[in-house]
Amino acid sequence: MKSITIALATAKETIRQPAFFVIAFFAGALLVGTIFVPYFTFGEDIKMYKDTGLTTISFFCMLLALLTASSTVAEEIEGKTAITLLSKPINRRQFIVGKLLGILMGVLVLYLILGGLFAAGVWYKIPYDLRESAGTLESGMRLGQVLQVLPGLVLGFFEVTILTSVSVALSTRLPMLVNLIVCIMVFFLGHLSPVLVTATQNGQQLIHFMAQLFAWVLPPLELFNAGPSIATGAVIPWAGYVLPALGCCVLYSGAALFFAFLLFEDRDLA
Repeated sequence: MKSITIALATAKETIRQPAFFVIAFFAGALLVGTIFVPYFTFGEDIKMYKDTGLTTISFFCMLLALLTASSTVAEEIEGKTAITLLSKPINRRQFIVGKLLGILMGVLVLYLILGGLFAAGVWYKIPYDLRESAGTLESGMRLGQVLQVLPGLVLGFFEVTILTSVSVALSTRLPMLVNLIVCIMVFFLGHLSPVLVTATQNGQQLIHFMAQLFAWVLPPLELFNAGPSIATGAVIPWAGYVLPALGCCVLYSGAALFFAFLLFEDRDLA
């Protein structure tokens, strides 16, 4: 219950900060504006809209998560707020768990807002494109397209959860700017590590070893990138793909949380 109390206070702080409203406004404007953008894909604009929409939601929610996670713990430690809180019957592990859950709750609110707006955009864009191409709207077409993008939204939230856990762990020791740089590097290398392993198979052994090391240490973020598959019309199975991805998210988030416990346990707060 102590962690839940900290989580609720952190979630309110996340939602009330100006960055939440600024990010929500810009992301919502992009999701609405790209409905009417011509992609010149010969009648396949809906595929591009789904891909760009999923990328937009994941990027802006990840930006909110990293900004909040890299500042809330570090600022409370530097501002001596954490030592006041931990002087009460609250241990350091409850403090970290509460902060992580609160940030994820605030990000989830933004994810639900943008996800609902994106689903409405997909619902509207299908007949909009058909009017442009003089096509006919078949029964169940819009509902099928909306249901197709739901696994992509869930997978994107899993990715944001992993990066938030890493950012919270780093914020116990690193300032905000360094934390952001490291998390951005983890994001890019986590997506590029499978490509690097494949591209360096026939190259130098040292480069191939480093690529394999990155792929082994960093979270496989490309596993949660469902935009290209959904854009091609593929249906991502919940039990066969989303559920194992949830297990991967829990494992890496738990590892990052354990790492945060180790870093914060002997941190001098005075």
